[in-house]
Amino acid sequence: MESKPFKYVIDSFADIRIMRYRIDGWENLTLKQKTFIYYLSEAAKWGRDIIWDQNCRFNLQVRHVLEGILNNYQGWREGDEWEKFLTYAKRVFFSNGIHHHYALDKILPECSQQYFENLMDESGLAELKKDIIPVIFDPSICPMRQYVGTDKDIVLESAVNFYDGTISKNEVEDFYLKMEKPDDERPLSYGLNSKLKRDAEGNIVEDVYKDGGLYGEAISKIIEFLNKAKPFADNGNQQKYISTLIDYYRTGDLAVWDEYNIEWVAETQSDVDFINGFIEDYSDPLGRKASWESLVNFRNVESSKRTGIISSNAQWFEDHSPVDARFKKKNCKGVTAKVISAACLGGDCYPSTPIGINLPNSNWIRKEYGSKSVTIENITDAYNLAAEELPNSMLKEFAWDENEVAVIRQYGNLTGKVHTDLHECLGHGSGQLLQGVNPNALGEYGSALEETRADLFGLYYIADPKMVELGILPDGEAYKSEYISFIRNGLFTQFVRVEPGKKNTEAHMQNRKLIAEWCFGEGQKDNVIEKRVRDGKTYFVINDFVKLRQLFARLLCEIQRIKSEGDYEAGKNMIERYAINIDPVLHQEVRERYGKLNLKPYGGFVNPEIEPRYENGNIVDFEIIYTDDYLKQMLDYGKNYRTL
Repeated sequence: MESKPFKYVIDSFADIRIMRYRIDGWENLTLKQKTFIYYLSEAAKWGRDIIWDQNCRFNLQVRHVLEGILNNYQGWREGDEWEKFLTYAKRVFFSNGIHHHYALDKILPECSQQYFENLMDESGLAELKKDIIPVIFDPSICPMRQYVGTDKDIVLESAVNFYDGTISKNEVEDFYLKMEKPDDERPLSYGLNSKLKRDAEGNIVEDVYKDGGLYGEAISKIIEFLNKAKPFADNGNQQKYISTLIDYYRTGDLAVWDEYNIEWVAETQSDVDFINGFIEDYSDPLGRKASWESLVNFRNVESSKRTGIISSNAQWFEDHSPVDARFKKKNCKGVTAKVISAACLGGDCYPSTPIGINLPNSNWIRKEYGSKSVTIENITDAYNLAAEELPNSMLKEFAWDENEVAVIRQYGNLTGKVHTDLHECLGHGSGQLLQGVNPNALGEYGSALEETRADLFGLYYIADPKMVELGILPDGEAYKSEYISFIRNGLFTQFVRVEPGKKNTEAHMQNRKLIAEWCFGEGQKDNVIEKRVRDGKTYFVINDFVKLRQLFARLLCEIQRIKSEGDYEAGKNMIERYAINIDPVLHQEVRERYGKLNLKPYGGFVNPEIEPRYENGNIVDFEIIYTDDYLKQMLDYGKNYRTL
């Protein structure tokens, strides 16, 4: 371990800062646990090519060209044009492709096309120019990874590689409508692990992700390292679900995927755990097909006491929820939560990663078997500690007064974690669909509405006296920190991430805007949230925290109703009215004020390297090496884990 002060921020470019995270508690793990984590981490890295190809069919070609230049170019690596090329390469690596990881629009190089072509010529890549240069420089080719407008076909206009480019939204919906059984109380997640394409006769067929199928080369390596990990699992139940996951990867059978999720959610005793698979459907414009991701982790025992208290009271929270009784679970089963330390991020969790996860996503499995929730504390801590290394602060710029600053500094770190706990542990796991409601009924609006529901659950309950009674929060004032931060971010500051003139397209940002915008409008008659201007600067100030909580409750009731009844039109109206369009005047102001702070709105991470130490051919321990070179890790991964 390093003796000098740990440096979190190691690189910055464009709108991104690259950080390191510490693997807190590694030294307390047994050799068996470390070995388990090592092999699981290798499995996580071998899936990298999958997410690149899923994001856009051209991504791997572009990446290989960038790697070829960075590895082979022998010319002058200085000057303005080289720096512009280098920034483009870093941005593409960060986004796992040619589209911005959050805004989803195409990343274009700022260096000249001629300069880029010269780099290719001098790197032995001249024969690829005809095909790849238009993909990189023509803004009309694959302009959006995921199209969210209403004026065009959202499937045909999206660059994500879940459909072959000739298949329309209506054709996708018709294809799966024929598969689905309306009265099935345990429906499969149809389409989760496949690409739709046309066969030689023009018929639409599924190309399933599996060993020997689509992405088979990468999946074969994932299976190899899952098999190596299995003997080091914490217990027999964990070995069993690893075997089931391997069976799923070999067959592509979604019934086996459900079996794996049931086994996985039931196994709660192990300290080391992981996710690995085609899981989240945020990138699909129809919210059906899943991106590949992995996260390897182990329990933070002390901090898990907090989430353990929350999850053990799951039924109380469900019973006291303000939503209609028809939509409440009568018996909350298998709700477990813990705080974890990440040991390796992979696929759609790398380099940008969530700070909390709740799985599985299947509604019927949640209802019958429960869910697992995690808050990733070493990632949250890395964000907070990295901010302390920076000279300027968003808090001082956008807070109304010193009282707001003081409240957030006193409570903000804790309430942020608790809101994540409530969001992941109970929010996603709360409520139920009415019998016969299709899990995909909300279509392209489902992801944003689900995040809205989970955030509202957390916002409503973080202010409940129960949180103080349970010892989760120190007093009845702490929750105000989260309310202040959430409203300010949802109405205003999060849009530093969006380019001028663009719409709000990412599901989590849509969720935050929907909540804050709706509450601002509905609370105007009581001046619950006030827009104030001082010295030409705009601020949003909460005047009545109690009434704001009541607004959160009202909106939670409606979002839960939309989810439980599968009310597509109401969900669509919510998103289109409150979540997408950004006030251009406020947008310009927030970007100008933020720009003067010289900060970066996005952050992501490099993984620590876990290196085995051998004696007489046997692994005797592992060393953690905290890399400080972002580009080197990208190139090493491209060289060492390439399959496609």
